[in-house]
Amino acid sequence: MSTAPILSVRRLRKDFDLRRGLRRLVHGPEGYTVHAVDDVSFDVRRGETLGVIGESGCGKSTLGRTILRLHEPSGGEVRFDGVDLATLDAAGLKAMRRRMQIIFQDPYASLNPRRTVEQIVGRGLRLHAGAAAGEIRSRTEAILARVGLSTAHLRRYPHQFSGGQRQRIGIARALAVGPDFVVCDEPVSALDVSIQAQILALLGELKRELGLTYLFISHDLSVVAHVSDRVAVMYLGRIVEIGPARALLSRPAHPYTQALLAAVPRVAAAAGGETRPARLAGEIPSPLRPPPGCRFHTRCPQAMARCRSVVPQFVEVAAGHLAACHLHGEKAA
Repeated sequence: MSTAPILSVRRLRKDFDLRRGLRRLVHGPEGYTVHAVDDVSFDVRRGETLGVIGESGCGKSTLGRTILRLHEPSGGEVRFDGVDLATLDAAGLKAMRRRMQIIFQDPYASLNPRRTVEQIVGRGLRLHAGAAAGEIRSRTEAILARVGLSTAHLRRYPHQFSGGQRQRIGIARALAVGPDFVVCDEPVSALDVSIQAQILALLGELKRELGLTYLFISHDLSVVAHVSDRVAVMYLGRIVEIGPARALLSRPAHPYTQALLAAVPRVAAAAGGETRPARLAGEIPSPLRPPPGCRFHTRCPQAMARCRSVVPQFVEVAAGHLAACHLHGEKAA
């Protein structure tokens, strides 16, 4: 695994304006903007898997789609292999999409029900690689075999497959054009547990065989721990902790990460039952009006006065392990 980053994200923002036109003129812009991704920075090294975890609605999927410019960023910078994606015109972005692909969460909704598997997988080859009809057929057969499907599936439609098979089709579609970097947007969350294990094993094999780099988005801590080299924890649009997977999940530094890990049900050997998960006080704040200072302070059991007004900066709590928390800032000082 190379130490050079293939992806560099700096102060990335994505806002969604809920009101436009006359309503926006009447009510004003304040209070109608969802701050889905706010001031996010990180690097992804070539050949690694960076896991992104957090509660539903924290901005994980929006982050992945904004990196790929499926959503246009509201601010910040995304560089892929040294190229600033914001500077690319339509032709340049189309060429770059051959190197950056996405596997969507829902294998039922992400496939066109009116197209056959051959059309779904081969479309990218025609649009991005300019392949001829005969070449499209042979390359489609090859990528289907690599994901565990056969030529007998070429002329079938998505409704004729199981959930796991549909996700294999989605993986084949993403990999058909030969990308270097793949955003895996909760690729196993809609599948049965036994099928999840098969898809995760497949993604691992493809990464090793093809030299892929993954941004793996999930809310399942066990899945992220299994597939990731490093982990980034998101809360309300911001990354609050990032570091090597083993160190972060065994010694979490941010109170939010600690709460996520404590909430995972575990079998208590002594009692013979499950431990009761630790519950955070309060509700998740609205991304329409995120709290000032540390966004987690409204629910944090260790919140201090400065947490309510001062945005915490990242502090290195161990080698390569960073946490944005005033508790560690005070220790470092």
